[in-house]
Amino acid sequence: MNKIINHLPTAELQALDAAHHMHPFTANAELAQKGVRVITAANGVMLTDSDGIQILDGMAGLWCVNIGYGRKELADVAYAQMQQLPYYNTFFQTSHVPAIALAAKLAEVSPEGFNHTFFATGGSEANDTNIRMVRHYWAAKGKPTKKIIISRENGYHGSTMGGASLGGMKGMHAQGGLPIADISYIGQPDWYNEGGDMSREEFGLKRARELEAKIYELGEDKVAAFIAEPVQGAGGVIVPPETYWPEIQRICDEHEILLIADEVICGFGRTGHWFGTDYYGIRPHIMTIAKGLSSGYAPIGGSMVCDEVANVVNHAGDFAHGYTYGGHPVAAAVALENLRIIQEEKMIENAVADTIPYLQEKWHALGDHPLIGETNMVGFMGSLVMTPDKASRSRFSADAGTVGLVARGHSFGNGLIMRHVGDRMIISPPISITRLEIDKLIDIAFKSLDETLADIKEQGLYK
Repeated sequence: MNKIINHLPTAELQALDAAHHMHPFTANAELAQKGVRVITAANGVMLTDSDGIQILDGMAGLWCVNIGYGRKELADVAYAQMQQLPYYNTFFQTSHVPAIALAAKLAEVSPEGFNHTFFATGGSEANDTNIRMVRHYWAAKGKPTKKIIISRENGYHGSTMGGASLGGMKGMHAQGGLPIADISYIGQPDWYNEGGDMSREEFGLKRARELEAKIYELGEDKVAAFIAEPVQGAGGVIVPPETYWPEIQRICDEHEILLIADEVICGFGRTGHWFGTDYYGIRPHIMTIAKGLSSGYAPIGGSMVCDEVANVVNHAGDFAHGYTYGGHPVAAAVALENLRIIQEEKMIENAVADTIPYLQEKWHALGDHPLIGETNMVGFMGSLVMTPDKASRSRFSADAGTVGLVARGHSFGNGLIMRHVGDRMIISPPISITRLEIDKLIDIAFKSLDETLADIKEQGLYK
């Protein structure tokens, strides 16, 4: 039996990685020269690397390890399921108990009217499902010209051909012939960088009404859906003004447009609610789920579909779509146990009563730092916008991301995974994080900002 044991020195592990492993969103040749950081163990909110160094994971992996690392219950469930039924599909009029039970549990914890789930292995696949499903829905309703899906600039919906096309990140579109046909875009609700002299409320309405203008431009008879994250995650934890979502909802309701809430990051406690949809009072037709569904312990995702849409799709003959590992029994069993832990341990309720307000207070206090122009936080999602001048909300003269990369380097060096998006620093820690761990996170963040400020002053970048 081959065992995966960390018995090699870090340098040898780095050499093997460089020789054989191609990393996502990475200049692999540069990484090979630098040497990858090898993570070997994790517990709670802490990671351990191959040199034995402890790191506080301020990003919960990739926004996903909601209940924290090291929960043996999930490993036990996976082992038991592998022994009983390690794999079967849900094609050809078959099903299995984990998928059935998970679909039922999701109906229980989701907003009213969401009683159906089409499973995938992650959020990217689920958003590909959404493209096909909304077009199939409108065709079944006798409106086959309704094909266009409107999304937002700088939104993120995965990296498959469909998911990356739905996302509005130009760097991704520059590679691989993207976007695919019939995807259109409107502006993002980023008041700090794009709001000018408008109030937040005015800007929220302006950006929401771009959707209505785009519908008029394209023709309501051609627009199938609008997709957006309740809070933009990978775009930099961009929290929309309070006026934004109510106006988006009005527009979708009045113009016969399906609303897709991409809950891949926001779902399963990250906003202090089961879903970002709950936080903002949104009434979507489809919710994309993944990440926190299993807390990252097993790859699983899906499209949660409201009764109205599911009824049409389910009565329109075969939906010629599916994935070999969609609703995988082991992943479904792990996800089910993950949801049990969140529910029975009242992780969301306890966080709302204790750690969320504590983290928010500490996080917003970082706004007093001379490098920070704005702090944002919803639940366990936070961002710090760095600026050389608070009053004017100006950007650095250096290329976007230059200062962010400096801050990221100091943060990692000090033992905190805090990610940079351009010149924003963002966090999304496990929802299991404690007050003491929050104190540690904030202390390291403040120290890293101090070091970054000193660094960029010395390099002449503080302008």
